Amino acid sequence: MLTVDPHPLLDLIAFTSSFPAPLGDLPAPDWLQALLKPGATAPLQSDDAVRGAVRDLLRHGGYKPTGRGKPASEYLVRASGDGTLGTINAAVDACNAVSLHSGLPISVVDLDKAQAPFRVSTAIQGDRYVFNASGQTIDLEGLLCLFDAQGPCANAVKDAQRTKTDATTRRTLTLLWGTKELKGHTERAFTWYRELLERLGATVEPVR
Repeated sequence: MLTVDPHPLLDLIAFTSSFPAPLGDLPAPDWLQALLKPGATAPLQSDDAVRGAVRDLLRHGGYKPTGRGKPASEYLVRASGDGTLGTINAAVDACNAVSLHSGLPISVVDLDKAQAPFRVSTAIQGDRYVFNASGQTIDLEGLLCLFDAQGPCANAVKDAQRTKTDATTRRTLTLLWGTKELKGHTERAFTWYRELLERLGATVEPVR
């Protein structure tokens, strides 16, 4: 169950994926890793218009998507360009490939670590979470986030450490943080994303 607060710009697509084995037993194949490298060919392409529209989406609630708080998709462009975008696991690599080439930020949550009900809403003052293993936190005020029963757990900048995938993950919830300023772009990204996941043997179910 996912509820989404009204938003004038958000074009969200959410879906679940079930993998045929734990992600620790599903290394990313060569064809998927190749999509993370500079010069890779893909059916989608980001540009300045996409980057600007995504930043407008994040700004709407008062958040400032700059510096260390910029959209995750922008980090991927830099990491791919300097050769530091390495493989993590099949699920995250597929996410990174689609995000890199579409320019859309994407969140991937381990469904067995998160707790329903789920909702998408703008975070308020005081909302924050740890986003990496070293315990660093992000201030979420004004930022669109996915919330579960315990609080915020994902967004277009940095996902929460407590619900990230690991070697034991079998089921994920994925959110494409699309914007209505880019008509049809989120749907095209999802179509390609689904093709990649099904090629990996995953079962994909859209969340309404």
